[in-house]
Amino acid sequence: MFRNDLLQNKRALITGGGTGLGKAMAQRFLELGAEIYICGRREDMLKTTAAELATSTGGRIHALPCDVRDLESVEALIHSVWKAGPLDILVNNAAGNFIARTEELSPRAFQSVIGIVLMGTLHATLACGRRWLAARHAATVLSISATYAPVGSAYVVPSAVSKAGVEALMRSLAVEWGDRGIRMNAIAPGPIPTQGAFSRVLPRPELEKLALDRNPQHRFGTLEELANLAAFLVSDHSGYINGEVIRMDGGEFLQGAGEFSTLGRMLSEKDWESLKPRKPAT
Repeated sequence: MFRNDLLQNKRALITGGGTGLGKAMAQRFLELGAEIYICGRREDMLKTTAAELATSTGGRIHALPCDVRDLESVEALIHSVWKAGPLDILVNNAAGNFIARTEELSPRAFQSVIGIVLMGTLHATLACGRRWLAARHAATVLSISATYAPVGSAYVVPSAVSKAGVEALMRSLAVEWGDRGIRMNAIAPGPIPTQGAFSRVLPRPELEKLALDRNPQHRFGTLEELANLAAFLVSDHSGYINGEVIRMDGGEFLQGAGEFSTLGRMLSEKDWESLKPRKPAT
């Protein structure tokens, strides 16, 4: 559905780009002509991913270690990248999450997730944004949120708090920076199987079945679907989309939003017949 030159001459940084969603977006952007920088804390993983994607796509990709929780580390990364020219695209993808009862979480557990998801997004966005604004360079920022960001979710409270902050930051800067050529958007994906991260939030097979049963399409999303949506949102073809969160979850959020939404999978045809309005007796 995309031309191979959709992202030609674009330079993009993807945080947390060595695995999972970040790796999938890096691969798709490379296929569409972009030059890619991926960063993360595990330098060996970054280099392995960069070598793999360079071979499979023939594109230009650079692996740079960085802890997005640390402002100095982020500033050093951005300074290094800018030596070769300004970025055009920033993807805030680095994340951390786990299932836990909130009362059992230590302050360090909260700080870990908030540091990566919220503060990491803030550090990278401001480091790039200040440079873009000073140079009057048009650019776009895409952040990865979560479907539960606007409503919260039990057992993933540090992530819910962080993702809500990411969306607030995105919407605020979409207005503040929009007239200076910087677009801000986000994707809120539903469950997408990825190595490592998926097993932490759905550790048992029966939990995967429950997640599937909650979804009107009765399936999980794919890395390819996420990467294609991301490619569109960072391309010039979405130039009038600013300040939006695109939910990509097969309708799961809408099904969970209504008190009676799950009845469709619970009631038999006989049950439905019994619920039909009866004509009053004459």
